[in-house]
Order: sequence, then C-alpha cells, then structure tokens
Amino acid sequence: MLLHLISLIPLCAALAPSGPWDAFNYAPASRIVKPVSIRSISGTVQGAEGLVQDSEAQATFTGNSSYVVLDWGKEVGGILSLTIDSATPSSQFSFSFTESAEFINPNASDDSCLNNTDGIQSFRAPLTKGLLTQTIGQQRGGFRFLTIVEDHLTISNISLSVTFMPHWDDLRAYPGYFFAPDPGFHDVNFLTKIWYAGAYTVQMNTIDSHQSRQQPCPVGSWATNASGGPVDGPILVDGAKRDRNIWPGDCGISTHTELVALNDLEPTKNSLTVMFTTQDPVTGALQYSAPPINAHGSDTYIAWSLIGTHNYFLYTGDLEFVKTVWANYTRALAFLESQVDETGLADVPTAFQNDWGRDGGAGHNSAFNALLYRTLITTADLATNLGQTSLAAACLANATAIKAAYNTILWDASAGLFRDNDNPESIHPQDGNSLAILFNLTTSDAQNKAISKGLTQFWTDIGPLSPELNDTIIPFVGGFELQAHFIAGEGERAIDLLEREWGYMLYTNLSVQSTLLEGFTKNGSLGYRSAAGYNFYHTFTSHAHGWATGPTPALSFYVLGIQLTSVQGATWTIAPVLSGLPSAEGGISTGLGFFGVKWTATGNTLTMDIQTPEGTQGVVTVPGTGPITVNKKAQPMSSNLVELKGGNFTISRSL
Repeated sequence: MLLHLISLIPLCAALAPSGPWDAFNYAPASRIVKPVSIRSISGTVQGAEGLVQDSEAQATFTGNSSYVVLDWGKEVGGILSLTIDSATPSSQFSFSFTESAEFINPNASDDSCLNNTDGIQSFRAPLTKGLLTQTIGQQRGGFRFLTIVEDHLTISNISLSVTFMPHWDDLRAYPGYFFAPDPGFHDVNFLTKIWYAGAYTVQMNTIDSHQSRQQPCPVGSWATNASGGPVDGPILVDGAKRDRNIWPGDCGISTHTELVALNDLEPTKNSLTVMFTTQDPVTGALQYSAPPINAHGSDTYIAWSLIGTHNYFLYTGDLEFVKTVWANYTRALAFLESQVDETGLADVPTAFQNDWGRDGGAGHNSAFNALLYRTLITTADLATNLGQTSLAAACLANATAIKAAYNTILWDASAGLFRDNDNPESIHPQDGNSLAILFNLTTSDAQNKAISKGLTQFWTDIGPLSPELNDTIIPFVGGFELQAHFIAGEGERAIDLLEREWGYMLYTNLSVQSTLLEGFTKNGSLGYRSAAGYNFYHTFTSHAHGWATGPTPALSFYVLGIQLTSVQGATWTIAPVLSGLPSAEGGISTGLGFFGVKWTATGNTLTMDIQTPEGTQGVVTVPGTGPITVNKKAQPMSSNLVELKGGNFTISRSL
C-alpha cells in the first residue's frame, strides 16, 4: 500500500536550506576574490600585507628580483588584475603559479602541459601606470599560490576574476547539501568537508567552451583560449589547470557530482554533444577525448559517452537530446558490440585499449566488459523511452549473455574476486571488481561481500594501491570502489576507505586542501603516473580533478540513501547505509523538486525524516529490527520496505 500525506513544507525550493554545512562550502561568495595571506617575502618589499588587507594599499618592491608569494587559501582560477601605481623606465614584473606549495618557484610555474615546463608570465618594460588585466588566454585555470617578482615597482589592488562556472551568478547557490559528523576521525567534519570539496572541484572543472588549454602549448608557457568543441556555453572538463578538456570517463564520476550538489546538467549535455561530433564516419567509434587534445582509441571511454547519455536523460528527462544524438549513439554501440566474440565477452583490440592510464586494457578485459554490460542496460532504457521495444529487448538479451560470461570466465572463486581477463594468471583489478558490483554483474550478496573484502588486500594507510598500474593510488577508480563497499552493505569499510584516501588528499600539505587530486603514489608523493606517461613531472598532477569527486555522490546516494529509479526521480528509493555514523542529513534536487533525508541513530532507535516531491512515489528501506512506524503509525511487519507517495514523513524503528 502506498502511503500519502499532504506535504507540510514547500517541496520545490530552488536552493538547499541554510545550516551549519554552509561553513564548509568552498565556493567564493563573489566572482572577484583576493589573496587571503602572504606566504613568504624575499628581498625588499614594503607594504606587502596591503595586497591582502586593503585593495587601496600599495606594495613597493625596491630590491632587484624581490618577490612575494600570495596565498588564496584554496584552489582558484581566473583572470588576474592589479594596479601599477609607479614604475621606472626599466621596471618589469612576472607571475608564476602553483597549486601545491611544494612547487612555489619565482622562476617557473607548475606544469599544465606535459613535456613543456611552464615558465613565468612576464610583463616587460616599459610599463604603463594604471589597471593591468590578463587576457583570457593568459589566465591560470587552477592555482592556490601566486608569486610576483618585481623590480622597482609599486602595485596595489590585486584581485582575481574567477572564470569557472561561467553561467552561474552565485557560486554558492547549491540546490543540494550534505552534513554528517564523523566522530571516529581526527576531524569530525571530514565527511561534510569532502562532500563540498567534490562539489567545488566540479565547479572549477566547469568552464566556457572557448577556454580550453591550447594544444600544443606555447613553448615555456600556456594558453587557455582554445576551443573545447563545437558548442557554446559551459562544458565539463577533467581539471582546472589541466587538461581543461572533455574526457568522458571522468564524467562517469563528475556528472553525478554535478547532479547531487548543483543540479546543473547543462555542462554534461554540452560535453556529450561535443563527443558525438567526434564520431568516425566509417567505424562509428567516438574519440577518447574531445578537442583540442582529440585523443583516439578507447573502448571504455566510448562506453562512458553512451552511459553518460543515459545519466543525463535520467537526471533531466531531456528525451529530445537523446533523439538528436540517437543515430550517432547507436552506431557507437554497434562498434562496441562488434567486439563480442564466441566467448560471450568483448575482445578489446590493442588499438582501443586506452583507459584511465592503466596497463593491460586489451583482450577480454573486465572493466570494459562491465562497462559494455552497463551500456546495454542503459541503452535498453533509452530505447524503451523512444518506443524502440525490439532494440530494448535485444540489448537486455545481450547484456544477460555478457553477465553470464563475465561470471563464468572471469570469476576466481579461490580469491573471491574477478580476474582482469581470461588468463588464469591475470591480476585481480580494482576497476573490474568495483564496476562489477556497481553495475550489478554480480549474482549474490555473498559475492558482493567477498569482493568488498578482497579489495582491501590492496589498501595502504592512504588508499588502495592499484593492481592495474604500478605505484598508483587512483581516486577515479577509488570512487567506484567506494560505492561498491556501500552496495555490499559494508558501510563502515566504505568510511574507512574515505578516511584513508580522501582524508590524505584533503589534509596533506602537498595538496590545495580544497579541491581533489588526480592521483598520487604509495608514499603520498605527487609523482602520479611518473613512469606511465607523465615523465616524472610531479608538477603536472592536477589538484582539481573531477574524477576524484566520487565521495560527493556516494555520500548522497548511499549514506543518505537517495536513488532516482526513473526520470528526475518520478520513482525513487531511499535506503540509507548507516555506516557506523550517528546521523546524516542532506538532499538533492531535480526538475521535479527536492529529495531530502535526515536520519539519526540515537541509542537503539533510528529516526528518519524524508521529504520527496508531490506526484512521485518510492520505496524506503528502513534498517533495524521490529515494528516500523510512519508518522507514529505502526506498519504491517512483512519486510524492511515501506512504499510512500511524495510528501513529508517521519519513520522510526529499533536498531
């Protein structure tokens, strides 16, 4: 029986309610931001403190090559301005930028272009008094520290006009929110901070489509005025400093973050539009990445473009967009399905084995076959909504065959994990196993729990060491593993992983402590992928990478328990995984309205306050034992499930 109650409060509020969680929102209150402190001074600089305290105060550099390092307090990006108050005929100055304090250098910036050391941005004599403003191409997309080196010059009024999230006026106006204490960790506010760090990271990864990074980069410099593809408006890219390029795999995490925090899917739509324009007219393959990099050769990232189309549709209901790209979509699907051989699994060609950077993506690769399975499942849903029932049925049948082969060929019962491919000696991958749980290729709860336990063998104090790539802790895949533990019912293990991997990212002095790292090594260094494509350029690692934001949707989807099971949440489930926490609250918004959950586990009682939009309906899974009460009325005891229509409800049960 569906329970229905007239809602007590408005359900279509545009913004999240105010509360203590607002203190952890990293987004600036204004599009004009100033440095918050002086990190260091070298040489003779008088009045440097005025650069952070008073926009009218002047700082005078009198020694040759004197410099000041300004700290913005968090990752920022945009166009710098300052006023030149006085200068000699020979006065000149330069900017250098870095995300990590480890790479502060008056003579060079950290690297935004591989094999091209970013130098300084020089402003040569003679200088003109008055306001100086960077061009769009000169802007730095992501940094925390700015070093200004000057000779005999007086300046004032330094500020940054942020360029990320260009279509938003108020960068703090989140429709979603999250708040939960973590009393077992050294910072009780960690979970809330990491949720907002993920949200802010994705904001910084949302850029104007004409502000991508130039390829190739200018020698010894950078330029951020390239086209990110044939669209106008915001796009969702991989990183703020670099690559500033659409990579569909990254969106497999960041689009969900975009939903739960921002309820703004326009950047995803534009990014998908770009990816479908990259289709090979002969084979139907999509590119590995968008312009200007234009990488080729990744089955997994083609699958992510198709899965991303369904994510966008699920969250927005924009069937017209699906119709627009459907011919390209089905051709790309046919290209992927053509690789399925007599084993029932896809055999990835060497030319299409590229992925997130891992080794060994060719052959009957587990990660790609998991992604192909998910692609078929989501294609069936899209086809159904388009009235193409025969295609939907064919996709479901093909998905069933892949799932059977996946378990028959790749499952290693002795290890309790899937192998990476059909070689009995192959590794047990983090990605293929995590995706198997996430995308429901497993066949039982017991199998999920075995995989969850098995994955912990790769853990270090600061996160899982990837079996797929030497000396690599990869938050992209870690985000999938995090969800896998929640799905397996191992919430406390998921929180443990969060505290290890993302706790390291948020608190290490090597990071910007506000947005999230692309990756790092076993010893915690920034030498991510040093020997696997990054040529030991530690400064190249991105500190604001959307693929690292997995905790933000995971906390909303699993700790709050909010899942949309049909378009925009017309149907939904709420199934909080308590995870050893005392309480949690938050919500997400779609075009139908606000979905909110607040639960507390006090003593032996669980109390849940639930808010869902009128006209929707869903199922609540209530942890605990004994009778369930809804608005103080006892419910028939047949299961842990309660069916509800949209509205406001208070549910309680003994734990």
